[in-house]
This record gives sequence, structure tokens and C-alpha cells, in this order.
Amino acid sequence: MKLTRAFSLCLALAVTPFVGVASAASESGDQLKQKLSDTLGIEVISMADSPIPDLYQVITNRGVLYVSKDGSKLLHGNLYDLNQDMKNLTEAALAGPRLEMLKPFEDEMLVYKAKNEKHVVTVFTDVTCGYCRKLHSQMQQYNDLGITVRYLAYPRQGVPSPNAEEMEAIWCAKDPQQAMTDAKAGKGVKMAKCDANITGQHQLGMKMGISGTPALILENGTLIPGYQAPRELLYNLERAKL
Repeated sequence: MKLTRAFSLCLALAVTPFVGVASAASESGDQLKQKLSDTLGIEVISMADSPIPDLYQVITNRGVLYVSKDGSKLLHGNLYDLNQDMKNLTEAALAGPRLEMLKPFEDEMLVYKAKNEKHVVTVFTDVTCGYCRKLHSQMQQYNDLGITVRYLAYPRQGVPSPNAEEMEAIWCAKDPQQAMTDAKAGKGVKMAKCDANITGQHQLGMKMGISGTPALILENGTLIPGYQAPRELLYNLERAKL
């Protein structure tokens, strides 16, 4: 139990299966998957050769692990490429799966669309978060720069909680976008119930390893934890396309 809890705290991000990752089809590979699952209490999604010889790159529901092919050694942490300007290879491995995870939730997002849309960013947000409120107060600036902002709920108090109920009331309002603006301006929101999937959105954030808000997912699947000023975000979005 202590080992499982330790890894639960350490493993940062969650992913789903994605095309292009070779699975370990051999019996030894299957045994290794089972060993990881039994020992760490995690779900192994896929396993492939890592950029380092004799190590597997293992995609799990709690992030990326690197495991020796004899199954005796495990590494957890970011892997960087010194020959590619310190490219974070672990982050790159997670980017595609994040985008796949978002797709089923697109119809649930509260969207503040830019008229001259150049970029789309998905933000896990909370109405009680100071930097979430700051980001929202600058929504027009993001939109004017061509950035469409899509919100998913991440109540920091968890689910169930009064915080989650307030988020549900926003999603259930007649005008959810205006209700979000009112809530982040400190105005009261009329309580309402509907089939808003606040629990599912919160769980998605946890699977992605999100622990605070705002948390931004860029168009290439990169996760940026924390607030980004409008022009700073535009710079990072443009840079992500290079």
C-alpha cells in the first residue's frame, strides 16, 4: 500500500491509447504489464521501445514510466534529448493521448470563440481560483488575438462539494457563458441541476495529472499548468506550431 500511494503521488499525468504506439505482444511483455499493474496498482495502456536502448516506454493511466526489459528496474521522470535543444520526450509522448482524451468532451465545453480564430486552447477552470478569474477577465484580449478559449470544469474542492455544485449551476444556466462571467466576477449564480457532466470533466483532469487551475491544453496536446497572459499564450501557441 505504501508503494502504491507513493507512486500515486509521483505519477503526474494520465493518458489513453493512441495510434502509432507498438504494443509488447510477447509473453514476457504481457507478464511485465501484469507485474506493473499488480505492484503499482496502475493500468498499463501500451508499451513500446523507449528512446533509450533496453528500456520500455510504458504509457499508463497515471503517466509515463520507463522499465528495463528484464522487468527489474523502473524509472519515473522526464526524459530529455540533449541533441534536440533539451526536447522533453516524455511530454511529447503524452501530447497525442491528451488530445484523444479531450474529444469526447468537446460538446460539453463552454466556448468563448474568437471571431478571427487562429488558435484553440482548452482550459480546466474553477470559479474560486484567483488566476482563473484573472484569465477570464482578459477573455476579450485572448479573443482579439485570435485565441478561442474552451472551458472544462475542474472544481478544486473535488466532487461532490459546494464548489462542484456551483460549477454545475453554471453549466446548467440558460446562458452558461454569462453565468461563468458572473461567477468569476464574484456575483452569485442561481443554483440549478441538470445532466452536466462535472464529475466526468473533473475525473478527466485528474487522469491528465492536473492538480491546480487554470491548466491549459494547447493545440498540440502540450499541458501548461498555470496562468498565461494573452500575448504570452499567443507566443507559446505560435511556438508550438514550429
